[in-house]
Amino acid sequence: MDFKNTLEFAQQLDEQDHLHKYQDEFIFPKVNDKKVIYFTGNSLGLQPKRTKKYVDEVMNDWANLAVEGHFYAEKPWWDYQERFANPLSKLVGALPSEITVMNTLTVNLHLLMVSFYKPTAKRCKIICEEKAFPSDQYMFQSQVHFHGYKPEDVIVEIKRREGEHNIRLEDVLAKIEEVGEELALVLIGGVNYYTGQVFDMKTITEAGHKQGAYVGWDLAHAAGNIKLELHDWNVDFAAWCSYKYMNSGPGNASGCFVHEKHHNNKELPRFAGWWGHNKERRFKMEPVFDPVHGAGGWQISNLPILSLAPYLASVEMFDEIGMDQLILKRDKITSYLEFILNEISKEVHGSFEIITPENPLERACQLSVFLHGEGRSLFDYLMKNGVITDWREPNVIRLAPVPLYTSYEDMYHFGQILKTGILGK
Repeated sequence: MDFKNTLEFAQQLDEQDHLHKYQDEFIFPKVNDKKVIYFTGNSLGLQPKRTKKYVDEVMNDWANLAVEGHFYAEKPWWDYQERFANPLSKLVGALPSEITVMNTLTVNLHLLMVSFYKPTAKRCKIICEEKAFPSDQYMFQSQVHFHGYKPEDVIVEIKRREGEHNIRLEDVLAKIEEVGEELALVLIGGVNYYTGQVFDMKTITEAGHKQGAYVGWDLAHAAGNIKLELHDWNVDFAAWCSYKYMNSGPGNASGCFVHEKHHNNKELPRFAGWWGHNKERRFKMEPVFDPVHGAGGWQISNLPILSLAPYLASVEMFDEIGMDQLILKRDKITSYLEFILNEISKEVHGSFEIITPENPLERACQLSVFLHGEGRSLFDYLMKNGVITDWREPNVIRLAPVPLYTSYEDMYHFGQILKTGILGK
């Protein structure tokens, strides 16, 4: 499409946008009494207006029913999490039985590693990507220490080539083949948090399985952002947070996927708790653990209903729209943002460098940009002028034009504010 860097053109794109109305579903912060341009949905999504209704419903049930809310609330608490199975299964390409919601992301990844990282003297190594999100790095280190290994002996990072910002698929596959029979687990972020690179999960999963390893995915930046087919890709397990693209609120509950091929494997270790016990017999307080069939059998504690309520509000909105519609707008608005950045770079004689892959199959909703020649002061200027974005050292800003609540007009105005911030120095 031939884009134009004009307000009129941006407004025309908004008029043609089937998702434009969903901006009114969200609450925007204000700076200088104006609604912000919000680029940090890859860190914390905006609050949907419908969230309050869902939270108030739980608060009212608690007030009016107290403990009886577990069974007699409009949405009974004892099976509240089951309402996520159908809509989330469509969002991540799974069977409903393969989905549960519990805990938070790194907690769930630790719990899933109990089941899927079972090192032996011969097969003990973990493959991950270089510059994985720090929480994942700490998780890997502590897991291998727990099993009596040294991280430097067991953790294998796939590195970027000299002078390149992204990891090549062929290098991932080569490293998996090289580690070979020593490989116990491949666990990579489906979308790299820093560069926004989307990995070929299907191909990498097949390669890991070929070597006899389990393959799992941290989908923190993928869920609600990219098309996932976890069941068909034969992924062993995955987990994601709900507060980024899925707008459930700060630090909120995490979704989990466990492939159905593992549901009947009684030899697979797991940490157990009463909420993962046979649902029909849960309140009989039996002494021997009998897991719920499916991903629900990995639950441990009863669920924090006040946390799940905002997530359910957002999940139902996603279910209304569907990932296909979101991805159509995601690709178009991200391309328009890329065009705006390149146009402004020319106008200010700058040297912006987008380090997110140019190939649409290898990127999603995020553009990470090196602002060569610019420093933190430009980021501060953007923030003071109503552009909420994200800074990463040394001089990268991450921009996520979330299709649910950003507009093409936002992209145009961002470009003008960026230009003023550079030329006005």
